[in-house]
Amino acid sequence: MLRILHTADWHLGHTLHGVSREVEHRAFLVWLVECIARESIDVLLVAGDLFDSANPPASAMELWYDFIAAAKARAPALNLIFVAGNHDSAARLDAPCALLRAFGVHVVGRLPRGEDGAIDAERLLIPLRDARGETVAHCAAVPYIRPADLPAVRGDADPYIEGVRQVYASVFRAAMSRRQLGQALVATGHLYMVDSAVSELSERRILGGSQQALPHTLFPRSLTYVALGHMHLAQAVGADERIRYCGSPIPLALDEEPYPHQVVVVEIDAGRLHRQRSVRVPRMVEIWRLPSDGYGRLEDVEALIESLPLLEVGRDDATRPFLELRVHLGQPEPALRQRLAQRLEGRLPRLLKLSVSVPGPGDAAPASPLRTLSELSAEEVFEARCREQLQCETPEALRRAFGELLVEIENATDVISGGA
Repeated sequence: MLRILHTADWHLGHTLHGVSREVEHRAFLVWLVECIARESIDVLLVAGDLFDSANPPASAMELWYDFIAAAKARAPALNLIFVAGNHDSAARLDAPCALLRAFGVHVVGRLPRGEDGAIDAERLLIPLRDARGETVAHCAAVPYIRPADLPAVRGDADPYIEGVRQVYASVFRAAMSRRQLGQALVATGHLYMVDSAVSELSERRILGGSQQALPHTLFPRSLTYVALGHMHLAQAVGADERIRYCGSPIPLALDEEPYPHQVVVVEIDAGRLHRQRSVRVPRMVEIWRLPSDGYGRLEDVEALIESLPLLEVGRDDATRPFLELRVHLGQPEPALRQRLAQRLEGRLPRLLKLSVSVPGPGDAAPASPLRTLSELSAEEVFEARCREQLQCETPEALRRAFGELLVEIENATDVISGGA
């Protein structure tokens, strides 16, 4: 029996409305070490977005290294596999990979290439050993595939979708040639699949978003399990339980509060998927949104504040709940935040965000939430500018070109930060 723990989208170094998540991440990683020992895990798969940015703070790097040391000390035979996501610097992850490999830790940032420039699929294949030290499976550890990694595509096929398909096909061919009778085949991916649910506030779009969602046929039936990252909501892809996003271990946006944050334990026996089950991650810091069902009048929100529990003496500020207040205003309130902050003095939660909605432009128009520039994606700003200048919706070709430009900028940032 081979036991795999699938997790992803840690986003170490993340801040939420200016508040560091380091305390929550440290608590998760301590819990994860205990979970690995309790569940007798043989393989840890981390499917991308280990860090929140291409240039993470030193404290985030320290968390990662501390976790590796603690996990290997608790479970010396543990196989650890980390692949890069679209938030990670592939070059930065690759830098210590030779050192980490000596300790049984496999890190894949970029797609490896041979001297001829072709993808070296063999270097992406990692043998997975059970508690007896026997190789019972192979992992095709494929990281986030950047546009520069894609082969040239001829004909009318979508260059991104077809390019990704060709990359995976070459890796699977190499895996099948190495696979022996009775061995399982596991794959990783950090990508956006058809029929997957997105958290708009925290998941950076990969290229064209839903316009270039990848089909289920990317992963053949010969695969035993596919460990995916990128979507923060834990979910199977379509009706195929083998292909799964495990979700993020902590909420990375306020609207992710109801998500069932978890890791997935996968059991493989005799080359077949025996079972998979989710293990919930304890939440160290709660998220409260008032009113819970949308926006409320100012006087109603103030009444809800009065019903909040008081702050206990000696309570650690880092564990106090995050609070979002959602207020509908019929007229301007210039000192609104100060007014509500005074109401909150001595209460348990800490105000993280104040959301305001105002009446629409017409009598029958619905209320419209006010959003700050920091809450808008680059795509939203671009499309708003296009509507202003072109007096029409953004043409699809222009939208796609802008998306490709954003990816090129991110790639340039990755190269600069990775070489720093």
